[in-house]
Amino acid sequence: MSEFWLISAPGDKENLQALERMNTVTSKSNLSNNTKFAIPDFKVGTLDSLVGLSDELGKLDTFAESLIKRMAQSVVEVMEDAKGKVQENLLANGVDLTSFVTHFEWDMAKYPAKQPLVSVVDTLTKQLAQIETDLKSRTAAYNTLKTNLENLEKKSRLITEDKEGGLFTVTLFRKVIDDFKTKAKENKFTVREFYYDEKEIKREREEMTRLLSDKKQQYQTSCVALKKGSSTFPDHKVKVTPLGNPDRPAAGHTDRERECEGEGEGPLLRWLKVNFSEAFIAWIHIKALRVFVESVLRYGLPVNFQAVLLQPHKKSSTKRLREVLNSVFRHLDEVAAASLLDASVEIPGLQLNNQDYFPYVYFHIDLSLLD
Repeated sequence: MSEFWLISAPGDKENLQALERMNTVTSKSNLSNNTKFAIPDFKVGTLDSLVGLSDELGKLDTFAESLIKRMAQSVVEVMEDAKGKVQENLLANGVDLTSFVTHFEWDMAKYPAKQPLVSVVDTLTKQLAQIETDLKSRTAAYNTLKTNLENLEKKSRLITEDKEGGLFTVTLFRKVIDDFKTKAKENKFTVREFYYDEKEIKREREEMTRLLSDKKQQYQTSCVALKKGSSTFPDHKVKVTPLGNPDRPAAGHTDRERECEGEGEGPLLRWLKVNFSEAFIAWIHIKALRVFVESVLRYGLPVNFQAVLLQPHKKSSTKRLREVLNSVFRHLDEVAAASLLDASVEIPGLQLNNQDYFPYVYFHIDLSLLD
C-alpha cells in the first residue's frame, strides 16, 4: 500500500517498551512495516508560539498536498499518450515516493534545524508559494496553446455537435459537388456552401503547424540547449544522501542535469518533474514539523519522543492496526480510554477499538492520491 501512518510516543522507558510491543504485535500479525522516523531537535520557543505554529502547519500541510496533486495532474495532461509512464516521472530527489518517505532524512542544508521553528516554516511557505505561482503561469500558457490549437482543428474537422448531429466542413472537387449534395440529401444531411479563401486557409494551416510544433516542444524538446547553459532554468543543487538504493543519483547532481539525462523531454515537463520533487520533499518536511510540534504540545518538555513510520500491508488490515495502536498506547490518555473499552480485540490487554481515538500523535500520508 502507498499509505503511511506517522505517529509518535514519549521517549521514556515505559513508552519505548510500548513501541517494542507494537512492533512485535504488528510484525507477528503481518499488519505493517514499521521504521523509525528521524526528526531533529529544533528550538522550541514558547508554548504559545507552538500553538500558533500548530495551526499554521495544518494549513500549510493541506496546501502542500493540494499543490502536489495539481502538479501530478499537470504531468498527466502534458504526457497525454504516454500516461502509462507518469509514475516514472513523479519522483522525489531521484527516487520513487515510497522510498523517499521510508528513508526520510531531514535536509539540514535547506532547512537548518538551528533556526527558530518560525523561520523554518516561513522558508517552506515561501518555497511552496513560489512553486504555485510558477505552476499557474506555465500551465496557463500551455493550456492557452492547447485551446488555440483545438479551435483551429475544429475549423478543419468537426466544428460543433450536439445530441442530434454535428456540423462539419468538407472540401470537394467542383465536378463532384452536385453528386455530393444529392447523396447528402438522400442521407438527410443539409449542405451549405461557403466562400473558399485560399490565403485564409493557408494562414490557418501554417498557424496550426506552428501551434502543433509549439505544443510538441513542451513535451518533446531535446535537453541539449539546457545542457549548454540555457538560462531557462537556474541550476538548483539538491542534497542527496544515498541510502543503499542503486537507483539514487550521485551526490552533487543538479535537478537540471538529472532531468536532462534523457532526451525527448520538453521544458514544461522538465519543470513539473523538478518542482514536483521539491514540493513533495517540502511536504514530508512539513509532516515532520507537525509531529515535532504536536509531540511537544502533547507530551511536554523537555523534548523527548520517538516518531515511527508505519506502512499498513493492506487496506483490510488498517482497522486491526488501529485497534492495536489504540490499545498499546491507551495509557497516554486513560480518561478517554476508560469510556472506549471494547472486547473485540483478542490479544490480552488490547481492548480498544475506535477509529477516532488517538492517544498518540498521529498523521496520515496517502500517496495513492497521486496515482
